[in-house]
Amino acid sequence: QVQLVESGGGMVQAGGSLRLSCAASGRTFSTYAMGWFRQAPGREREFVAAIIRTGGSTDYADSVKGRFTISRDNAKNTVYLQMNSLKPEDTAVYYCAVRRAATQLSSRSGEYHYWGQGTQVTVSS
Repeated sequence: QVQLVESGGGMVQAGGSLRLSCAASGRTFSTYAMGWFRQAPGREREFVAAIIRTGGSTDYADSVKGRFTISRDNAKNTVYLQMNSLKPEDTAVYYCAVRRAATQLSSRSGEYHYWGQGTQVTVSS
């Protein structure tokens, strides 16, 4: 079992920035691919970004490309999501997720094995 704890959410004005963190338990973090997803009220959970175990390859949803950056620090068992130029439509609960023994990126939530509890991001206009 992997425990994930997200932090860094909050309220920000449009155009502002936030940095989300997700800390994972255990000693095998460097073997996991990681992802960020989000869910707005009344909408399905959607893919935001993913990163492979080494951090050498990433993927983004079209809606966040050029504004969000996913990164990881395997020494700290932590994955980050830097969010710049935030828009009101970015308002959602953001979740990090683990994909075990994965060597490729995935945007499919069903391919992730463990999830955090989520952190709220609210962007006001």
